[in-house]
Amino acid sequence: MIAHFNRGVRAVYGIYAWSMFCVVAIVALVLLLFVPNLQGRRWIAQMSARLALVLTGITLRIDGLERLPQTPCVLVANHSSYVDGLLLKAALPPRFSFVIKKEMVRVPLAGLLLKRIGSKFVDRFNRHSGASDARKLIRNAAEGQSLVFFPEGTFTGKPGLARFHLGAFVTAKHAHLPIVPAVIRGARRVLRAGSPWPRPGRVDIEILQVIAESTELSPEVLRDHARARMLMTLGEPDLSDCDGVRSLESTEKN
Repeated sequence: MIAHFNRGVRAVYGIYAWSMFCVVAIVALVLLLFVPNLQGRRWIAQMSARLALVLTGITLRIDGLERLPQTPCVLVANHSSYVDGLLLKAALPPRFSFVIKKEMVRVPLAGLLLKRIGSKFVDRFNRHSGASDARKLIRNAAEGQSLVFFPEGTFTGKPGLARFHLGAFVTAKHAHLPIVPAVIRGARRVLRAGSPWPRPGRVDIEILQVIAESTELSPEVLRDHARARMLMTLGEPDLSDCDGVRSLESTEKN
């Protein structure tokens, strides 16, 4: 009886939360269609993301924003939930562009909204198109754009940090930009993989120490260094099957 009641409460809250997300997204999109300036559109998106979190009872705590360079950088974060992008949009300064899988372009409402705030799309399945997208990212970064990557590429319901793709670190290396690792804790509880219902709760985002040696280290070493720091802070299992992932201590010794 109690289990049925709890499921009913979660469903009612979930319907309310999705309704709020959709209403805020529609209002935001209407505004974004008429604002000509990209920075203005990004500010609207940030305020909309923060409003959506407040309306749905999701508390966001941010630590380490002062560690973000004032100059362009590449930020990498763990990926555990569909709300990760919304959370980072609410937390980060508007100057950041998000690197997103190209499939999102076809999602109604979301695809248009993401385009209007200057998101960058990468094809994960077509090698030729993906290589072209990667070159565009490097040019964007070299021209002074700050980028956000989820280097795991996707997420599952299993807690832990999966192996990292190299795209973010190749981009940072070629554009001579520092890498900024960040960890998101609590997003999986708010919206679990395989569950249609969001939950209220607290999410913590922590910006870690900048890795400034992007021009001196190889993309592989940059990846290992950032991932080791994130694992240490995240406190979740290492799900990588990549032999090149090392602990922070061994990376720093090299």
